[in-house]
Amino acid sequence: MPIYKKINKNFFKKWSHDMAYVLGFLFADGNIIKNKRGAHFISFYSADLILLESIKKVLDSDHKITKRKSKNPDNYSIQIGSKEMYSDLIKLGLKEKKTHRMEFPKMKREYFSDFLRGYFDGDGNVWVGEIHKERKTKHQTIRTSFTSCSFDFLKSLQDYIFKITTHLGSLIKGRGNYYRLTYSSQGSFNLYKIMYNNSQSPLFLKRKKVIFARYFKNK
Repeated sequence: MPIYKKINKNFFKKWSHDMAYVLGFLFADGNIIKNKRGAHFISFYSADLILLESIKKVLDSDHKITKRKSKNPDNYSIQIGSKEMYSDLIKLGLKEKKTHRMEFPKMKREYFSDFLRGYFDGDGNVWVGEIHKERKTKHQTIRTSFTSCSFDFLKSLQDYIFKITTHLGSLIKGRGNYYRLTYSSQGSFNLYKIMYNNSQSPLFLKRKKVIFARYFKNK
């Protein structure tokens, strides 16, 4: 007999701040699969065990977090079997083999901050370093970027951010089969405020937030 695991199957039926974050993270570092037997699965992946444990908690799940076999020793996953949740995620724009086919979900402005932070924690990066190193006076700057193999998804993300911040960013094709949306210092500051100020969800990757906080504390 199959072993049934505890999970809140209604989690993706109604928007909430936690749901928005988890959905954003799934768009970045997750997938949905229907196997040959007709079983439906939702999977999350992360190198951060604490974050996966937090996601597991808001999903009200008792599914096991497993360590994946990969070159990275810190690589974890959760796999959830649920046809109902799979169907809800399809309606929200997630697709099987989503790499090139993601559709940006329709959402109210109040949930965008959490969705953006979730996607950023999965497929985003923040970098602080020096530019103009050849000059006597070196200048430290910050760059924030989002990556995806779906140009349309990143373009929709760029448009939504522009409506809020009036910062367009730079959307370019990378060397591989992916695209990157990048923001310089002022755009990064606005993204920092969007993703972390007045957030009503406790979900975030601490190490990424710390980079922002340390940089802007000295500005």
